[in-house]
Amino acid sequence: MTFGSMLQGLKEARVAFVVVGGLAAAAHGSRRVTDDVDICYDSGETNVTRLADLLVGWEAYPRGIERGLPFFMDTKQFRATPLMTLTTREGFIDVLDQIKGVGAFAECRSRSVEVEAFDIRFRVLDLDALIDAKRATGRAKDIDQLPELETLRALAPRTGRM
Repeated sequence: MTFGSMLQGLKEARVAFVVVGGLAAAAHGSRRVTDDVDICYDSGETNVTRLADLLVGWEAYPRGIERGLPFFMDTKQFRATPLMTLTTREGFIDVLDQIKGVGAFAECRSRSVEVEAFDIRFRVLDLDALIDAKRATGRAKDIDQLPELETLRALAPRTGRM
């Protein structure tokens, strides 16, 4: 799995997205390790079609579900399941149409910054939005990360971090 190849694939497919999870935290300096790419996607029909087509090409399948059960990756799937945790031949990806504590794609995009990593430019939630999202989920692993993210935010003006 390479995050770079997944992000490059999303960019090449012209999918409108914002990175919202552990990779976004890493872009801001978090030292936590993540094994997936979490994105909030624009739920407009054209964008969903692009994303679905890309995921079909990546042989996406629900993570934790035995292979071989019926699963169809298409625009209808996105309408029925706006949050999907998937395994693909490229790696793990979570696709969400909105982020708790932040909102849908438009809100995520307005609360994001552009970063460069893996030789490409892409958008990630800004630190304030990432903290809001982690706090809103209420999951233990997200709550545990808040002190680190709040420290990074406090250091941002002095270090030049976003």
